[in-house]
Amino acid sequence: MSKLKIAIQKSGRLYEESLQLLKDCGIFVNNGKDQLKVSVDNFPMEIMYLRNSDIPQYLEDGVVDVAIVGENLLIEKGKNIRTIQKLGFSKCRVSLAVPKEVETDEISYFQGKKIATSYPDTLKKFLEKEGISSDIHVISGSVEIAPNIGLADGICDIVSSGSTLFKNGLRETVTLLKSEAVLAQTPQLSNEKEAILEKFVFRIKAVLKAKNSKYILMNVPNEKIQKVANVLPVLKSPTVIPLAEEGWSSIHSVIDEERFWEVIDELKDSGAQDILIIPIDKMVI
Repeated sequence: MSKLKIAIQKSGRLYEESLQLLKDCGIFVNNGKDQLKVSVDNFPMEIMYLRNSDIPQYLEDGVVDVAIVGENLLIEKGKNIRTIQKLGFSKCRVSLAVPKEVETDEISYFQGKKIATSYPDTLKKFLEKEGISSDIHVISGSVEIAPNIGLADGICDIVSSGSTLFKNGLRETVTLLKSEAVLAQTPQLSNEKEAILEKFVFRIKAVLKAKNSKYILMNVPNEKIQKVANVLPVLKSPTVIPLAEEGWSSIHSVIDEERFWEVIDELKDSGAQDILIIPIDKMVI
């Protein structure tokens, strides 16, 4: 039987979260990042630990079938690779930053200036679109120190919390693009591997849906059941269970994490009491 070859970053910010996603999907990896290739016993998959910068080329060449990789890297490399699913972790931005004493946030600051970056293609396209001519210095690591040592007037790099910029006396000004980890696919897959990938993506979606949802239970007077039900963004309809106390029922449903407090306020205003919130492990829809 064929095995789906998946590449993940061998070290760095994507490594731990990629392995956790596999674990949440019921795919358990016994070996670690010291090995280049690891087989999985309970799913038709092989894991390849690769350098982050090499993953797009391996995907394009068909050496690996799928990969967990940052959107920003795929955009920078400009490869003919299909993104299957956004994964919701390792969110960041590719942004321009300047020394904190620079007062302007305008892109015009970079006209004729030197910019250090690990994302030259992304930066070049952005500057051309904005009509800005700058001197781009390509640096493979520690881009943040470039202004401090006089190598550049600003930088273009990935930003998560912004703490690294702050520590190096820099501040973020212009965002070129937003990024997160994605599941990406090689251009060609056999029918057998497509079937395996479909099962894998099904598991991922169940995990992501659960992480973005909460199971909710509440007690509601019977005369207010319909009013409360109208507030709930349910899958089909809420579960209503009569309580031992006459005139009361328990309502069970699912709400989205992003609207959590908004929905809770509306439920209280509609008559819900004793509201309990429970995390969801998986959601199979």
